[in-house]
Amino acid sequence: MVIMSKQYPKMEQFCVVNSSQSTNTLIPLIDLSQPDSKSCLVKACEEFGFFKVINHGIPTEFISRLESKAIKFFSSPMCEKEKAGPPNPVGYGNKSIGRNGDVGWVEYLLLSTNSENDCQRIASVVGETPENFSLCVNNYVKAVKKMACDILEMLADGLMIQQKNVFSELLMDKQSDSVFRLNHYPPCPVLHGKNLIGFGEHTDPQIISVLRSNNTSGLQISLKEGSWIPVPADQDSFFINVGDSLQVMTNGRFKSVRHRVLANSYKSRVSMIYFGGPPLSEKIAPLPSLLKEGNNNSLYKEFTWLEYKRSAFKSKLADNRLCLFEKITTS
Repeated sequence: MVIMSKQYPKMEQFCVVNSSQSTNTLIPLIDLSQPDSKSCLVKACEEFGFFKVINHGIPTEFISRLESKAIKFFSSPMCEKEKAGPPNPVGYGNKSIGRNGDVGWVEYLLLSTNSENDCQRIASVVGETPENFSLCVNNYVKAVKKMACDILEMLADGLMIQQKNVFSELLMDKQSDSVFRLNHYPPCPVLHGKNLIGFGEHTDPQIISVLRSNNTSGLQISLKEGSWIPVPADQDSFFINVGDSLQVMTNGRFKSVRHRVLANSYKSRVSMIYFGGPPLSEKIAPLPSLLKEGNNNSLYKEFTWLEYKRSAFKSKLADNRLCLFEKITTS
């Protein structure tokens, strides 16, 4: 257990929420080895924008090795960890999330998936060679990226899109603007029946997110009516988020899920997230094959990933980023 409360400001500066929940909604569970997984994936993306996958084929050793190195890094003295920061945009960050004043009970490492240089500063903190640390990160990222692409191709097939790699090719592109994030949520006390926010509510702007965490709870997703439901911890499975870009490309048929993380009272939570993004110059717009009458029923304006990324950086976590890119309809 890693306890780091002394490195954080006064408790009053953090947001608190009531953690009581009354819903019994079940998170969609999809076995990727089953023949009906395609239709199940589409349904989960339409109704939740979020689901859990099993029989994913990711080697257990890739997961355990990277988690072990993450724990070793976050257990290091603050003066050592700060050598890997600040996150500009990649590197080590502590409590501050983004550029607009959002704060959470979290520290993190943000890495580009296309650069070996990011690993050098981190490797020195955990006392390893950059090559060994980079290999560990790359093995994991390569495996989850393949799984993400397989899921995206099944989704395209389930939507009866002729080009099955229409989504996955954006992640496979050498210029793909994908990122990888390691989050650590130290234990924190409960305040009068409420919990501190570890990471505030938001949607992911990319195409798809692949999340894996240790066996500590805290993740919650928001249902359509606005209620929050907890996601039971499962260190052997992966959780998939639909991102804003995929919502746009499917013209709103798939939903980008709003989610947040509450800090745990007793245990540290370590999560590893792959954010699959398109190249910066890629134009994002509803696919013509998913529009009924040409572009007349498109819900979104066309934009490049760079334009959306810049807009997201200017916003706060809880903002509805897509509203700036929605078409105004007249009836």
